[in-house]
Amino acid sequence: MISARGLEHETSDEDELQEEERGSGRKLKKSRKVVAKEHKDQLQRLKEKDPDFFKYLEEHDKELLEFDDEDFEEDGGTDVEDADMLLDEEIRDHDIAKKDEKPSLNVITTAMVESWCNSVRENGKISAIRSLLKAFKIACHYGDDGGVDSSVKYSIMSSSVFNKVMIFVLSEMDGILRNVLGLPAYGGKKETVNELLHTKKWLNYNHLAKSYLGNALYVLNQMTDTQMISFTLRRLKFSSVLLVAFPALLRKYIKVALHFWSTGEGVLPLVAFFFLRDICIRIGSDCLDDCFKGIYKAYVLNCHFVNAAKLQYIQFRANCVIELLGVDLPTAYQHAFVFIRQLAMILRDAITMKTKGSFRKVYEWKFMNCLELWTGAICTYSSEADLRPLAYPLTQIISGVARLVPTARYFPLRLRCVRMLNQIAASTGTFIPVSMLLLDMLEMKELNRPPTGGVGKAVDLRTELKVNKSILKTRAFQEACVFSVVEELAEHLAQWSYSVAFFELSFIPAARVRSFCKTTKIERFRKQMRELNRQIVANSKFTNEKRMSIAFVPNDPAAASFLEDEKKSGASPLSQYVATLHQIAQQRTDLLTESSVLVGGRSSVFGNKIPESDEDDDDAVNEKGAAVFSSSWLPGVTPEAKPSKKEKKKKKKRKAEHQEEIASDEDVVEDLVLSSEEDGSEDDSSSDEDESPKSMPSKQPSNNQRKRSTNLSKKKSLPKKSKTKSSASDSPSKVNVDNAKPTPSKQHRKKQKAPANLSEKDVPSQAKKSKKRKKSN
Repeated sequence: MISARGLEHETSDEDELQEEERGSGRKLKKSRKVVAKEHKDQLQRLKEKDPDFFKYLEEHDKELLEFDDEDFEEDGGTDVEDADMLLDEEIRDHDIAKKDEKPSLNVITTAMVESWCNSVRENGKISAIRSLLKAFKIACHYGDDGGVDSSVKYSIMSSSVFNKVMIFVLSEMDGILRNVLGLPAYGGKKETVNELLHTKKWLNYNHLAKSYLGNALYVLNQMTDTQMISFTLRRLKFSSVLLVAFPALLRKYIKVALHFWSTGEGVLPLVAFFFLRDICIRIGSDCLDDCFKGIYKAYVLNCHFVNAAKLQYIQFRANCVIELLGVDLPTAYQHAFVFIRQLAMILRDAITMKTKGSFRKVYEWKFMNCLELWTGAICTYSSEADLRPLAYPLTQIISGVARLVPTARYFPLRLRCVRMLNQIAASTGTFIPVSMLLLDMLEMKELNRPPTGGVGKAVDLRTELKVNKSILKTRAFQEACVFSVVEELAEHLAQWSYSVAFFELSFIPAARVRSFCKTTKIERFRKQMRELNRQIVANSKFTNEKRMSIAFVPNDPAAASFLEDEKKSGASPLSQYVATLHQIAQQRTDLLTESSVLVGGRSSVFGNKIPESDEDDDDAVNEKGAAVFSSSWLPGVTPEAKPSKKEKKKKKKRKAEHQEEIASDEDVVEDLVLSSEEDGSEDDSSSDEDESPKSMPSKQPSNNQRKRSTNLSKKKSLPKKSKTKSSASDSPSKVNVDNAKPTPSKQHRKKQKAPANLSEKDVPSQAKKSKKRKKSN
């Protein structure tokens, strides 16, 4: 049963809503009358100034002169400023009775904000919503250069009020607006908003939604902290369906989200992507073209250069593009066709023109990353009929790129192309002749002859497209290339290891592998190729035994089910061999990533901490928002947060540990450079041990560091002195005085040697040079 008080309360709320609707209608009528009067005055002045033209208008266009006040209807799609002006007028009219208290109400206090929040939560009063949105506007524009507007009734002075307004509005305003406008509590699509556009509630309260979305967009452009931007975007995602009614705001939000996706750090790119994806799902065709074009251009701009630190970064962006394309595959096909055609035209120019500039456009990271992006898209949606037709033209482009410049310096690029072709063949189930691209590499002299450039550094083929001539002759490069050739060739043959025609498919590759084993002069490569050949022969025997028991011809559709059970279990010899090769390859990449020094590596590992659920609980989100906005940040003002004592101590400890690591690294470098001074340092250490045999082991590194630093200073001081013997004998004594150590004996001074960079013959020459300089002066 509903109580009488509850009924009275509901009726009072309805009366308030009706009164507010009447008031807003009166204001609209007043504004229309003012505009009509101004227009009449303009026509009257035109009649006096140019009577001929006025008579012409009366004859040909009477409707232009005969109008009424009702003709001046204000459009619901006005700008955010108009919505804010309407909010100002409503608040001013609502507070006319409190004119005497105007000076005390200029500053918004926490008590005022709490009273508005309570009234909105309990009663849902429109006046409190307007006041909150006005405070939200002031908070978003706080610190602007324009100064304080005289028409603005309120102003925010404290950071606590700013934090409270921002957190409440961003957390609660979506539900409040949905309740006022009559939308469902969560979700909704384009059709629901289009139906709402013709209702009376929308005509009266659409400016509230526009003010909220417009001011939130403004403050997004002013923020610099990634946590604040992430929190704001998360909350705005729930209101993204309202952007259907405001196309201009929708385009601006897409641009802002794409900017954060392409340039953000930490979790911000992921949050921006979820915002874009939600817009594409809920709004549909109105924003799909802008989102697809924008995200592809942003991806291209961010993949110009590749190194070990950016591999995860670029792969994450590519996965986002592929995921967004899956929202609407028919529309995605149209854009993919255009972008793949652009790549084909660039390759065609390179083949026809044959200039360095045209080759450079193809053999660059931007072009290769685009090929990998569309390869991933086609492999991901290979089961769908929309993107599958693009597999053939993309395969032709990749094959042409691999054969464009067939030299050994572009082996990494060719291997990357082969990897893409293997992925397309595996996902679409089509045969692509990849083996010739790999076997041609084995016949080049760079992989047949023993290396002449030494061992060399380990080469990461994932981060290279072209190698230098010096690296080309190293043993490390040869090993990386041969192992990659074996891996990709085995991967290609393993895809067809369950086919009826495997023996015929593998005949030529097996023959050329045996030929390489006979011609190569490197024993370790011969072992790898012999192992691959053994696996090919074993797989041929495996398929031939099964083939003897079948009765259908090769072109029979029943051939597709040949060895189907064995394929599911991965029982073929080549499949098992490829699994072991993948494990070895993973170990090699792990060793490369561990040995390489990644500067700023933390910024590229943002994808490791992805939240488990896209939709966080409101309580958890509010706690995060309170933590984000708890600082004294205000728009237009730089934050100066004072760290606590514990944080200061932690920072000091980190700095000390970092300096110790740097010192230890410098010690290693000095040991490598000043290798000839080891005898002198050993003599010093032996004398110290004789004088103090019971020294602490922890002090030894510091003493060694002091000795190395003194040796460095001694090395720098020697070339400047003209007297050789005296400088060699005096320098140890000076060093020992500085380090407060006992002076060495005379025998030890005689044993002291000159640094490695200055031999005994060079020291007199330095003295002669100094004498010549004195004479010339």
